Amino acid sequence: MALVALAVSSVKDCPNWGARLALVGVFGAALFYGDGVITPAISVLSAIEGLEVATPLLKPYIVPLTVLVVIVLFVFQRKGTSAVGALFGPIVVVWFATLAIIGVRHIVSEPRILGLGGLNPIHSYRFLTQHGFASFVVLGSVFLAVTGAEALYADMGHFGKRAIRVAWFGCVLPRLTLNYFGQGALLIANPEALKNPFYLMNTSPF
Repeated sequence: MALVALAVSSVKDCPNWGARLALVGVFGAALFYGDGVITPAISVLSAIEGLEVATPLLKPYIVPLTVLVVIVLFVFQRKGTSAVGALFGPIVVVWFATLAIIGVRHIVSEPRILGLGGLNPIHSYRFLTQHGFASFVVLGSVFLAVTGAEALYADMGHFGKRAIRVAWFGCVLPRLTLNYFGQGALLIANPEALKNPFYLMNTSPF
């Protein structure tokens, strides 16, 4: 909204432009609020949905548990960035280390995944250009990647560029890459795991 105020003040001699810029600003603010509302809910919900993979009997409890976890997180969040970081920092490090170990386990069982060009962006381009509306649906399912990138820039105000770069390139990116390669290896060995590769890779044998 501060940016909109500056933009409107710069075109105060053109009332029509001021109204248009204000409308764009309101639209952007609406997107921001929407992002702030759905990101925590979707993140927590997608994590707790793994319980359903373990046993369908837990399905009725997924939404209530999600609501409970979100409430607890927001209640604790008011204690400030330092308190949240001190509590969740070690948990996140262990979490990403676990993701890497699980990924490596499946890569070792199906090393062919390393020779299929999983990091080659041309595969993404081909998928987007050859699958029509399905590619749009897939992009919608990975919307959290967009909000995660936005969070990186927002967190620079709390932690600074260097901390974000060290955490991303030193911890998050390599471990996520190993996990995604592990999911690909699982799908090579068991194509039926496509319904939920992330959770099924944790229950699949070596």
